[in-house]
Amino acid sequence: MNSYWFHEHTREQLKQKVEAGCLAVVALAATEQHGPHLPVYTDSLITEAVAVRAVGQASREIPILLCPLLTIGCSDHHLRFGGTLSFSSATYLHMLRDIGESLVTGGFRKIAFLNGHGGNEPIMHQTASDLAVRHPVWTASASYWSLSREELLKENADEVGMVPGHAGGFETSAVMAVREDLVDSGRIATEHEERAWINSGPHGAFIGRHGELTGADGYTDAPIRATKERGERYVEAIVRCTAAWLVNVYEAMERGEKGGRERQ
Repeated sequence: MNSYWFHEHTREQLKQKVEAGCLAVVALAATEQHGPHLPVYTDSLITEAVAVRAVGQASREIPILLCPLLTIGCSDHHLRFGGTLSFSSATYLHMLRDIGESLVTGGFRKIAFLNGHGGNEPIMHQTASDLAVRHPVWTASASYWSLSREELLKENADEVGMVPGHAGGFETSAVMAVREDLVDSGRIATEHEERAWINSGPHGAFIGRHGELTGADGYTDAPIRATKERGERYVEAIVRCTAAWLVNVYEAMERGEKGGRERQ
């Protein structure tokens, strides 16, 4: 069976995928409030669109499988606004480790985590590191906005607001591109009080304030400049970058394994 969906295979078929050295991809998302105009499934909608298309493209070049999307993430900072399902950070770490352990027990030796929600990111990286420490496996982890930062700059994505932001112009454009019917256009704010300190540090740094980790009233910027056409361009750029990353990750792991065998 040629499907790149993990869950469409039988156990025997998955054993064959293991023997072929398949890269198993675990995509992480969330179900949480996204302001008054976007569905709470926003991160899952965007992440699924990116993961499915990127893995589909990568599957033309490498053996790869996409595990079922994890649609609930670590979103405790959104609970106060309502419309949010969340695991605590400790629970989420254990859950990701258990998923990784399941893949390792099933024979997979190449595992990549692909993330589409900011609250998941540090826990994802820790999980990938822990798995590689405990087992003779290869792991990788990244959020889609980190993979596509340069391409999104070329697309002038910041023309609509903070990238990726939260429920601002960028995410609103992306949802318009994948499920425009779920955007409540009548609730799109024309103005929004922005917090200059959000994402103000260098890449990889963090600064936060109680109650406003994602901006005033739970979102970062006014989405008034969002359009479907812009969202389509942004999503396509993200897909291109993510597919290229997955191929590069697999090839790096293969080179590493080959080098290890030669040194033995």
